[in-house]
Amino acid sequence: MRLIYDMTTKTINQINPNKLHLSKWTAIAPINKEKHFIVTKVIKDDLEQVSSCIIEAVITHRESEINWLDLQDSNKWLYGWQ
Repeated sequence: MRLIYDMTTKTINQINPNKLHLSKWTAIAPINKEKHFIVTKVIKDDLEQVSSCIIEAVITHRESEINWLDLQDSNKWLYGWQ
């Protein structure tokens, strides 16, 4: 589990890479007019460490690959559907 201290909101974001699959996220700034996403695939490297993930827009089912650590930035992403 990774703990990140966010200096702007004074909160600790906890993301367990083992529970990342099928987690739900809300983009602070909509991406292509899409705001709600679900992690559909977790990509691991040769050492079985999470390197990236595939997020899917709930409405359009458009998929994008992102660095999973970007989800820890509370200025860009909120956990769950808001």
